[in-house]
Amino acid sequence: MNIHEYYPQIISTIILIGLYFLAKFITKVIINRVSEVSENANRRKRLINRYFDTLTTTICLLILFAIWGVKTENIYVVLSSTFAIIGVAMFAQWSILSNITAGVILFFSFPFKIGDAIRIQDKDFPVEAEIEDIKTFHTLLITREGERISYPNNLLLQKGIVIINRQDYLNRKRDAQE
Repeated sequence: MNIHEYYPQIISTIILIGLYFLAKFITKVIINRVSEVSENANRRKRLINRYFDTLTTTICLLILFAIWGVKTENIYVVLSSTFAIIGVAMFAQWSILSNITAGVILFFSFPFKIGDAIRIQDKDFPVEAEIEDIKTFHTLLITREGERISYPNNLLLQKGIVIINRQDYLNRKRDAQE
């Protein structure tokens, strides 16, 4: 076995590793800038960074498999089996995926942020509360009465949301407590 015949793969791997770290750096910079603009909490920023790190690593591994000539049939068998199992497991829990996706959309579109007072336009269950935290699957809300509500992220994207003037909300909260 001659190492010289593997030079193209070795050089390609070194370039890929460099591009991998460059891509991670660029996504972190972009996410940090978006986070500063939207005034999101550090926990949200770390969560979104973790999502993009996972995506970048997966893409890098697939390219690395192609560089080293791993047979695509073997990769397809493993991936299709894995996705079949995950698909069956997630089919009943489709809302989990939609809540994660909605959490990412809420992070980047930032129609509202932590600390905002909102009113959810829902005919059956109207809610007026302050946003305490935006998590992966749900948003934590605190009503004027002090109740903590866990509201699914996908519903926040589906329902009409009114951002209430903070001072008006605090005045109504104070009046409700008196």
